[in-house]
Amino acid sequence: MGFLPLKSLPRLWPFYVWLILFYGIWLGIVVFGQYAGTVLSHWPIALTMSVGSYVAGSTPMGGGTVAFPVLVLLFEMPGSLGRNFGLAIQSIGMVSASIYILSSGRTVDWGLLRPALIGVLLGMPLGATWVAPAISDLWVKLIFAVIWASFGIMHLVKLRELVAATGVSQRWRCYDVPIGLWIGITGGVASSITGVGIDMLIYATLVLLYRADLKLAIPTSVILMAFTSVVGIASNLLLASWHPSIYRVDPEVFTNWLAAAPIVALGAPFGALVVNLISRTPTLVIVSLLCIGQFVWTLVHEQVSGLTLLGALAGVLLFNVMFHGLYHLGRGEVPFTLSNSADHLATEEADG
Repeated sequence: MGFLPLKSLPRLWPFYVWLILFYGIWLGIVVFGQYAGTVLSHWPIALTMSVGSYVAGSTPMGGGTVAFPVLVLLFEMPGSLGRNFGLAIQSIGMVSASIYILSSGRTVDWGLLRPALIGVLLGMPLGATWVAPAISDLWVKLIFAVIWASFGIMHLVKLRELVAATGVSQRWRCYDVPIGLWIGITGGVASSITGVGIDMLIYATLVLLYRADLKLAIPTSVILMAFTSVVGIASNLLLASWHPSIYRVDPEVFTNWLAAAPIVALGAPFGALVVNLISRTPTLVIVSLLCIGQFVWTLVHEQVSGLTLLGALAGVLLFNVMFHGLYHLGRGEVPFTLSNSADHLATEEADG
């Protein structure tokens, strides 16, 4: 962390305490459990998460956004393993980034974040218990691909305006609690299926509806995804101990986690640091293109056709309609009317 000014070191003491505790526990597991060979043999996932953790800390996308397609599409592992590994590894990387964000005094939108955190406590266990087990492995992959392809398209279309935004509109502040609860419950269920998604929901709400600066939206999304990941992997492990035949957590989740965890514990905070030193535009463009690319890759790899293909494409369209609606509501406009007029029905000043 050599980029940090000396005057910031004292306030970062919680972050350094966290790193000491984590690496001490990780080293103890490796040494006393004799897992050194396991760690070395899983170097590909550690290398993958060196990129994934940077993405997790510097963008509104969790490390699972990189881990899931690599494990599921490249290494041909089941979607449930990709989901559980994403939650497990984000419980280290994004928690580490969150502790760094809070310790360094970054601005976070607590008005929206607090009710979202409460919503997660309901949505994630509900999704893990009743929804995720009912989703086929193919649809786990497709839902993941649809969510992030939609997100990538939204970014490419609105990137210039999103990057230029400053401050945050106060127009929707009186609805913080219901909006936050909706994000937490809906995003919790979505994340129980794919391991990511809630970070995208709160980020899209902040930048499109609240017109928030990325400096506010990204740290807020990181903290929410960190909390969701901890609740998610804890829920899945508890369910697996209760009924392993239905809620099985593959042993490969632990071995991959053991190899990648020491990488992401520093990689995600590094991303959170670097994003304030360089332009966000190149990183967001590259990640957005990768999001769209993994959607195409999934369709080809899984040989998706017929009604399933139409369903996936409809999902991308539906998400972008939702983003379009949030964007126009954020501008104080009514996005859809029953008339054929191209004019909007209402426009108001964003005066807070």
